[in-house]
Amino acid sequence: MKTLSTPLLLLLLLVSCKKDDDNSASNASDFLVQGSWRITLYNDSGNDETDHFTGYVFTFSSNGGLTASNGSTSVPGTWSTGSDDSQQKLYLTFNSPPDFNELSDDWHILEETSTKIHLEDVSGGNGGTDLLTFEKN
Repeated sequence: MKTLSTPLLLLLLLVSCKKDDDNSASNASDFLVQGSWRITLYNDSGNDETDHFTGYVFTFSSNGGLTASNGSTSVPGTWSTGSDDSQQKLYLTFNSPPDFNELSDDWHILEETSTKIHLEDVSGGNGGTDLLTFEKN
């Protein structure tokens, strides 16, 4: 009886484990690479700094590349998705210029549709909350 109960117990554990059906990060990966995007909100700890990105078009590549271009200037970066503490995230990295470096962070995905992704980051340093929204062009 003991040898039968061990496999049965293992089977019950496997069946009872809840699968996480929240695939927001994979959805973000799917729709971000389709078309170009613009920033419609960048709020840095209560300060609206959206105008720093006016005129820039953001293009997310399937290989993890990210480019912001305004016609005369092109700013390269990288992006990826994942999760941390059961929270779906969008990771953005720009090395320069300073305005774009401010976007470099691990953003919590608050809302996503095929035409908009709304993000939040709570700063570890000063505890401020930053908000970022991309909308499809």
